[in-house]
Amino acid sequence: MEEQLKTGTTTIGIVCKDGVVLAADKRATAGSLIVDKRAEKVHVITDEFAVTIAGTVSDAQLLIKLVRAEVKLKEMRTNKKPSAKETANLLGGLLYSNIRRPSMLPGIAHFLLGGRDVDGVHLYDLFPDGSVTKIKDYVTSGSGSVFALGVLETQYHSDLSVAEGVKLVVKSINAALQRDTYSGNGIDVVTVTSGGIKKVLHKELHVSLE
Repeated sequence: MEEQLKTGTTTIGIVCKDGVVLAADKRATAGSLIVDKRAEKVHVITDEFAVTIAGTVSDAQLLIKLVRAEVKLKEMRTNKKPSAKETANLLGGLLYSNIRRPSMLPGIAHFLLGGRDVDGVHLYDLFPDGSVTKIKDYVTSGSGSVFALGVLETQYHSDLSVAEGVKLVVKSINAALQRDTYSGNGIDVVTVTSGGIKKVLHKELHVSLE
């Protein structure tokens, strides 16, 4: 059962000179079976934050609901919007508790968090063990990450604009789609800038036998 709940994916986050770009493929799997060709792996949390997800879908979906509630509660209690660091630490704490909770099915979820606050735009890597790492350039997760890294390593530079960053993540995920069995069926891209969060690409790929 544990093996059937493992999922593959390719998610990417990159830091550009004027924002952050998040992207992911659209295939959800259970073992070698494709169970969803239109999976949403890039989620907008609030007007300030968005995440990509990799890992067990049920855990990721629950943690998204919980962090949305925690961010709203924190805003109500403090009368101000949480910073990107505070939000990343909130989600990191939830991940820490999730993977250490006794269960027949260990919860494994990996998030990339893009957010904006008064200090600018930020990118964080939230590993399944609850660790929180601020990213200054790029990060990728999932079974297809090794293929995406090959593109990012050679073509990323810190002076990329968000528009150029969108093209780079599309190229990187496309490399994973060509080689990783567990990634495929399309791509979603979201940008996080000082002006807000925007879904810039939603593309489904259809394979025909005709």
